[in-house]
Amino acid sequence: MRRPVLCLLAVLLLTAPALATDYRSSSRADLVTAIVAYRAALDRLVEFHVAAVSRAAGDVEKRRELLARGLVARRELEESERAFEMAEAKLAGTRREIVVTDHSLAEALIEDPPPLNRPTPPGRPSASDRFAAERYETTPFFVRYRGHARWTLAGAPRVQGFFARQFGRPLPVSAFGQTPLHDRLGFDHRDAIDVALGPDSPEGGALMSFLRGSGISFMAYRGPVKGEATGAHIHIGDASRKL
Repeated sequence: MRRPVLCLLAVLLLTAPALATDYRSSSRADLVTAIVAYRAALDRLVEFHVAAVSRAAGDVEKRRELLARGLVARRELEESERAFEMAEAKLAGTRREIVVTDHSLAEALIEDPPPLNRPTPPGRPSASDRFAAERYETTPFFVRYRGHARWTLAGAPRVQGFFARQFGRPLPVSAFGQTPLHDRLGFDHRDAIDVALGPDSPEGGALMSFLRGSGISFMAYRGPVKGEATGAHIHIGDASRKL
């Protein structure tokens, strides 16, 4: 079985210049280790759920045939159909957790930028002051923008409204604020949104332009290998940290 997440870890550890120099001794290394272990457990859980869905589908077909021959009651077929739906729901839920876990791993692998040493002039800052306080960085692995705006989840409707007007569909949010999965991983995601868009897609590019124009910080993660988009997403808000 291919392990694209582990490939991501290996490639970034070896080549990304923004990774911490003392990576192995940092709390971030502990976080990455925990996320990789959890991702491996999810891979095993997916295999279990796939097998359960296959068994449940077989049971439905068997009881449907038996019902047609008058050998079982319709109630038994309906029970099998409900079991099949539950098995599919569990598989879908685990796959959603994999998406969030991959996003968390991509975020944990990138070192936070150094704090901005910005002066605090009296009165309202000018446009030039705000521009000087911003930071933009792009690499083969990610795009990072540190903006002047103070972001909280209260600003989410504005971003969602922009995307809906621009593309006629809801913003594809994969994680909104702190989730039970982030709690299990020990990852602080309380004022962040993850969006399931790659930075090189037309929609991702439009979203990043809107965020940058609004001064909203974000990090956009690319897939590490050509043809792979594991972990690719746009993280709106300041970089997440270990709780």
